[in-house]
Amino acid sequence: MPADATSARPHVIEIAARSIGGLCGRALRFGVGISLEELVIAHALGRDLACTRIAEASGVFMLPIPRAGVLRSVGGVDEAARVAGVREVAITARAGEEVVPLPEGNKYLGFIFATGDHPEGVVAALREANRRLQISIAPLL
Repeated sequence: MPADATSARPHVIEIAARSIGGLCGRALRFGVGISLEELVIAHALGRDLACTRIAEASGVFMLPIPRAGVLRSVGGVDEAARVAGVREVAITARAGEEVVPLPEGNKYLGFIFATGDHPEGVVAALREANRRLQISIAPLL
């Protein structure tokens, strides 16, 4: 037993816990049409929504910034969205915006969401959709 009794008491180590951040929560869908955030808040309030996650494989591909510069354009979005299994292609960076890759940067170019019967099919759809995108970044002057 420590000499100082206060060291044995509980200490708060996390007060800002959160669910999946940003748009990534869209990868999880629930049968009653609510978002992950709504479900988390309902549970925190003690409400039982009696819902279950839709039992299909789902995934999200966070589009990395390949190099620093000024984003000129992201082409092929419609082609990427037509890949079987892809639910959404969301480009969140804007043309003319300075972009910086991770770890120095703090964001992605956007997100691709896909669903399917099996995880392998979802991964394949995400990769194919990403392959169809043409990212144009001009160097910084």
